[in-house]
Amino acid sequence: MKTLLPPALIALALSLAAPAMAQTDHSMHGMPMAKPAASADNADMGDGVVKKVDKAKGTVTLAHGALPNGMPPMTMAYKVKDADWLDQLQAGQKIRFATDPKDGGMTVLRYELVK
Repeated sequence: MKTLLPPALIALALSLAAPAMAQTDHSMHGMPMAKPAASADNADMGDGVVKKVDKAKGTVTLAHGALPNGMPPMTMAYKVKDADWLDQLQAGQKIRFATDPKDGGMTVLRYELVK
């Protein structure tokens, strides 16, 4: 009888733990997930504030919240699709902008000023 007791206890413990393990959430909530590539016409836009315009490098530094493409909040320099935009943008302006999914969101494809 003593030889059956340890295996029986193990079987009982596993049978009680199985339903709890089956209900465990394995969905990776909170993990950044890549979105399908979107065209420039229907790309989601994020909110940002212009921190710096660098015409020599062809970049605009933006402070932004979490972007629809999964990028977390940060301040970083972006290339711009049209260099003429650098003459129009100024530090302190609030903008909505969309980035290019083809280059990992490193280029601003379009923007609009927020009033």
